[in-house]
Amino acid sequence: MTGPIAIVGLDCRFPGAADPARYWDLLTRGGDGVSEVPPTRWDANDFYAEDGTPGRLNTSQGGFMPDPDAFDNEFFTVSPREAAAMDPQQRLVLQCAWRALEDAGVAPAKLRGTPTGVFIGIMSNEWAMLHLTDYARVTAQIGSGNGYCMTANRVSYHLDLKGPSLAVDTACSSSLTGVHLACNALLAGECDYALAGGVNVILTPALNIFYTAAGLSAPDGRCKPFSADANGIGRGEGVGMVVLRRLEDAIADGQQIYAVIRGTAVNQDGRSNGITAPNRWSQQEVVTAAYRRAGVSPEQVTFTEGHGTGTELGDMIEIKALGHLHHDRTDQPMLLGSVKGNLGHTEGAAGIAGLIKVALALHHRLVPASRFAARENPKLKVAEHGIKLLKAPHRLRAGPTIAGLSSFGMGGTNAHVVLESAPPVAASPSRGTGALPVFTVTGTAPDALRRNLLEQADTLARGRTSVAAACWSSNRVKTGQRYRFALPVSPKANLPAKLREAAADEDLLAGLAGSGGRPKVAFLFTGQGAQSPRMTAALYRDSQLYRDFLDEADAALAPHLGRSIRDLILSGDELIHQTGFTQPALFAVEYALASALIEAGVRPAYLIGHSVGEFAAGVVAGALPLADAARLIAARGTLMQDLPAGGGMLSAQASVDEVRDLVEAEPLVGIGAINGPRATVLSGDLAALDRIDEALRARDIETRKLTVSHGFHSPLMAPMLDRFAAIAGEVGGGLPRLPVLSTVRGRVLDGEPMDAAYWVEHVSAPVRFADAGAALLDAEPTHLVEIGPKPVLLGLLRRLRPTAGVRGLHPVPATEAGGVEFAEVIAELYRAGLDPEWDALYPPADRVPQRLAPYVFSAEHRYWTQAPVTPGPRAVVTPPAAERDMDAESDAAPDEPVALRVAQLPSADVDPVTGAVLDVVAQVGGYVAGEISLRARFYEDLGFDSVSIMELKKRIEAKLPELGELSLQDLLPRMSSVGDLAGYLRERPGSAELQTA
Repeated sequence: MTGPIAIVGLDCRFPGAADPARYWDLLTRGGDGVSEVPPTRWDANDFYAEDGTPGRLNTSQGGFMPDPDAFDNEFFTVSPREAAAMDPQQRLVLQCAWRALEDAGVAPAKLRGTPTGVFIGIMSNEWAMLHLTDYARVTAQIGSGNGYCMTANRVSYHLDLKGPSLAVDTACSSSLTGVHLACNALLAGECDYALAGGVNVILTPALNIFYTAAGLSAPDGRCKPFSADANGIGRGEGVGMVVLRRLEDAIADGQQIYAVIRGTAVNQDGRSNGITAPNRWSQQEVVTAAYRRAGVSPEQVTFTEGHGTGTELGDMIEIKALGHLHHDRTDQPMLLGSVKGNLGHTEGAAGIAGLIKVALALHHRLVPASRFAARENPKLKVAEHGIKLLKAPHRLRAGPTIAGLSSFGMGGTNAHVVLESAPPVAASPSRGTGALPVFTVTGTAPDALRRNLLEQADTLARGRTSVAAACWSSNRVKTGQRYRFALPVSPKANLPAKLREAAADEDLLAGLAGSGGRPKVAFLFTGQGAQSPRMTAALYRDSQLYRDFLDEADAALAPHLGRSIRDLILSGDELIHQTGFTQPALFAVEYALASALIEAGVRPAYLIGHSVGEFAAGVVAGALPLADAARLIAARGTLMQDLPAGGGMLSAQASVDEVRDLVEAEPLVGIGAINGPRATVLSGDLAALDRIDEALRARDIETRKLTVSHGFHSPLMAPMLDRFAAIAGEVGGGLPRLPVLSTVRGRVLDGEPMDAAYWVEHVSAPVRFADAGAALLDAEPTHLVEIGPKPVLLGLLRRLRPTAGVRGLHPVPATEAGGVEFAEVIAELYRAGLDPEWDALYPPADRVPQRLAPYVFSAEHRYWTQAPVTPGPRAVVTPPAAERDMDAESDAAPDEPVALRVAQLPSADVDPVTGAVLDVVAQVGGYVAGEISLRARFYEDLGFDSVSIMELKKRIEAKLPELGELSLQDLLPRMSSVGDLAGYLRERPGSAELQTA
């Protein structure tokens, strides 16, 4: 397999640049990310010595990030104790990988179980130097918290990625070599996505001391690539990550592309003039090989991001190696720069820093000026080599642009990558109406949600993104966490303002924690009487999804009605109230509403229809095909319309028993509907209904005459039954595939077909909604969605019995309701745990990926060494507080713990066994005991693993010796939660004396 590789996503943090946008800003303004050594690393005065004293360094400057200790352990379900033991490089890479995937338009959760590869360049592990040399304090967490391999493996583990996962150490070329390996894995078919990146965090002055001793360290801590002022290396730190895909796959999926990798090459100096010295011939050979694999010639390369350390020997050799290939380009020299002038030498992250710079330059069609290039080193004779330093920004011409990138390792491993600007994107179809946009954001807690709402608001306010496309992109990427925010957006809404408004509503955010399961939804199909002129007309205007289904129903009905029921509905014609049109119109609207919701991922668990509403319910249940149901409902409406006038319906606030004697006395009157214990509808001859009305009023029973054209569900329907039965016999009907609460039977249909006999009985039988509705509520649905042009049945159910905890929803609660109201149903169900089929809400023209701001992690929790490194024969660093407490035989909580945010325990005292369990869980995880909920799950909430569980077992045995030795085989099944474990221990022999002590 061969072909180019697309860079579809990226993220980074470098000195002076907290994210890609700030990184690009730093580059374009020629910013300087170098600063004084932070006091948390070491005291510059303790180590500084101009005279080159052994063990000292010649600079107090470097490229440092302000907060590499910050880590959102809650987000990744990592216990505070484990987080405190982890190399900060692992933490940085984990967060950077997540953000890069989001930038690629991919929800990281969607890659679970896929063969996605992870390739991380890393050349130092100073955290291990500080923590693995004090052998008495080495713990399982410190062991797994260190090691090059774990830097990549952490990403694969936490994101559940099954592809190649490896750390790469080729010194300064580590991360670009990792990119080379990632590209090869993609081309070999080992993975379909690859994360490639690099990281470097400076914790000790060890390498600075080495550079000083070797004469390689710049006294001002700054690299000055190819400059007359170049005088050595300045160290820098950072993390960067790119998301790679085969170009053909990225294009097929419509992903946005920063740039394309045309070819890569890696080689070695071999035995040259010193293991740490660069080699001109190997450098030019690796560049030549990369050009060959990319299928480009030197004259096609517009600019190159050089290795550019700013050492006299390194710069000279790099210029000569490139000059060998470009020396004849005197009229159009190749442009050359290096990001090390802005950041310093980021070592294991140097290659990825350069790659992201080149990708952004190709994306923005602008190559930033190279810092310190203004004073070009005359000894390099740059022009004679066909090269021109980037002393000013260079605007790229239209059309494809080729660029190169070099990264050379101190041990002799060289890497070069050839990139090209992204292929032109085909023009998107013109925007039309029809989307039902919902903007989604999720977070692990209310404050996380607030942070990310504000970040999205700020980003959207700065851009010119289509609202519908931005919403669709948010649905693809921003849907993975427990606290789910969803906002239906109208075309004229100010989305950033709405997001800021939501971020300020603390009660709203606190109430957005999903149940953790899928909602159990019931569809309620409204009966006759709910119709109105232009019902759902606004929704038809706003929603392509609804339009398609109403058009489908209209096409099915048209042969039987001789006209378009859709046009009748939308025109506002009062003919909608004539039974011959009312029933097919309601059927069409309800079929379209239910089908649109189902297409959007709302799968009903139960169906109930009031009278004529059962026809649409029958179609949704699979008992009737649409074409057959359309024929049947059209015939029913027409035959009823043709019946003689003189019928009506009377609603009485009375039970069936209270009216039975009056009904039995009138042969032309029957029970039309039983909507509640004291909500009975009588139907039949108008004169007879008048007599009953008078009698009921005499009994102080309130009544109300309904505005209907006929006495439905009464003996007056008899003249139409034979003709309707003939049509029903031809149509038939089958068993429903979903539970139908039949209002003919007053219960769930159990193996009973909705066939011809059922539909004939349906005409005259009472509507037993009260019984069917009670059976529905007994099934305990979480949400009731009324399918009809206005809410009717939701009120009837509420009057049957209290429905506390059950949410009632309506996609068109009023005649003028449109897309926003419909989308609110989807949003509400999403907030409750539903995962909608979001694509259904957007026409293809709006399904255009947009780059939204990646997730903003919490910086509240800090994990660092307890003291800066000090000079001396051995640098002793106090372990994190959590580790100190784990080694002490004490039940005390850590000195400075950082607690996972789980529900606060009640203030009431707990029993001794439970209290002991909470204390031990807190010690093992590094939590505060008072902030651990009994509902907290060990693996999913507290971040425990097998090592933690074993330690927990031993500590419980030591703390509660009365319980005896615990069997792991018996213990594990009772560890679903902290409360489950405490309950198991309370049941053990020996616990009784603890309870009474």
